[in-house]
Amino acid sequence: MKSISFKQFIPGIIWFIIVFISIALPRNDIPKGSEWIDLILDFDKMIHGAMFGLLALLFMIPFLKEDFSILQRKRIFISISIATCCWGYITECIQLFVPGRSYDLVDWTADCLGVLLTYISLKLYVKKKDGVKN
Repeated sequence: MKSISFKQFIPGIIWFIIVFISIALPRNDIPKGSEWIDLILDFDKMIHGAMFGLLALLFMIPFLKEDFSILQRKRIFISISIATCCWGYITECIQLFVPGRSYDLVDWTADCLGVLLTYISLKLYVKKKDGVKN
């Protein structure tokens, strides 16, 4: 397999930490009464999908920059997608222990949907970039 430097994964690692902090933050620590906070909370499921879709994307990007076969990329992208969905489920379980937060299977579904959309988008991008016909 090709060599990818650790440095290429730093954006994904930083985003992973941001996601962890955001799910571990007790509900009471989120400022109240701010219109923009209320607006964000109204779009909770879309935020979940975007957060986890971006997480998967940031770990997939280094594999776009190197010369991998289509089959290798597909396997890597599927592995990253599965790992990201598993992390989404783990975050829901962690929230059982965070004051004011709760386990929500619909949040996890949104996480996985964001990852799936990222996978499909990247798959289409790679096909177009590499000129692969299906």
